Amino acid sequence: MLATAEPPEAAPPGLAARIDAATPPGRDRAVDALRAFAILGVVLGHWLVTALIVTGGGELRAASPLAAMPAFTPISWALQTLALFFLVGGYTAAKGYRPGDPWASWARRRLVRLVRPVPFLLAAWVPMAGALLWAGLSPGTIHALIKLVLSPLWFLAVYGTLTALTPLIVGFHRRAGTLCALAVVLALTAAIDLVRFGLDGPEWIGWATVLTGWLVPFLLGIAWADGTLGSRRAAASLLAGGVAATAALVACAGYPASMVGVPGAEVSNLNPPTLAAVAFGIAQAGLALLVRDRLARWMRRPRAWAPVALANLAAMTIFLWHQTAMMAVTVAALTVTRTAPGLHTAPDHPAWALERLAWLPAFAAALAGLLALAHRFERTSRRACRRHARPPGAPDGYDGSSPAPRRSRGSC
Repeated sequence: MLATAEPPEAAPPGLAARIDAATPPGRDRAVDALRAFAILGVVLGHWLVTALIVTGGGELRAASPLAAMPAFTPISWALQTLALFFLVGGYTAAKGYRPGDPWASWARRRLVRLVRPVPFLLAAWVPMAGALLWAGLSPGTIHALIKLVLSPLWFLAVYGTLTALTPLIVGFHRRAGTLCALAVVLALTAAIDLVRFGLDGPEWIGWATVLTGWLVPFLLGIAWADGTLGSRRAAASLLAGGVAATAALVACAGYPASMVGVPGAEVSNLNPPTLAAVAFGIAQAGLALLVRDRLARWMRRPRAWAPVALANLAAMTIFLWHQTAMMAVTVAALTVTRTAPGLHTAPDHPAWALERLAWLPAFAAALAGLLALAHRFERTSRRACRRHARPPGAPDGYDGSSPAPRRSRGSC
């Protein structure tokens, strides 16, 4: 029987075709797709499980539907994607590191794009906070808003620290091996949780897991980069082991089922990360490694690749400004009504979820406007681009920090 040829794919739109053509042939598009999915999970997670409701005193305060409707807890499993950030971060950092590189210049090159959006965010919120006070919002409301704005900065601090320590972490991984390195870090995280929860230790000791907990997926990314986790069996083992460990910790050790913080809950799996959150992150890493080949094939389609490439261009800006976009819509709506369903109302009934979904396009439009504005101030000069460009001899997988399909005027 003669094989019939598949019909050719329709010609892609112009922008998608140009982005596809500008992408270097050696680019690992699956890594970029995982990063874009992680960004989407964080943004949707905050937009869906964080509400700013109007109190009886007229103030805005943060609330979560997970507090009143625990049946929605599985949503947190799909939208808590921070482990993917650290998995991809470890992979790209390890790919970009060459033994013998001067540490200072290497770290500067890696971190410059990561921290570039932060000064503009902080500078923009100083006059915004003053304007909101002048407009009549209470200090309590301003405090709640600024707390949400600043909350993503902890991630940048931890991510930047692990990235800067990549030469040491890579050396530790090479000497100890993947299994031993993971065992050491997991044992440290478990010991901290034991002191915190089992031995009534001080609460502050739990913050050590901010480094040890997120070091686990970062190490998995390094192991992925050196080929240790190249087999499907290794990926399936991570997925199965992570799922089993998470289920056991929740069912038998009293860890919360929600993988995000819930206001009013005695324990949060995320703030700081617990052993259950780390086990869940291992499962996510296993799933990501299982689907990476399929993702890579899918990303060969220009229409699929274009939004992923664009999301990666503005990864940190999206991460830092998505909360501001949600707050801008919420505060702007106060000028019309204080009882907008799904926006100002308490998230304590199932219909609230549908009402909230109706606001997502408004949040996205506000974020798009903020990104367009922020880009004008965050882009660097061509001289800075050359200073932090890919070093000679770097491997094809090197991407500095976040990828760009092509360097254009005024951007890196």
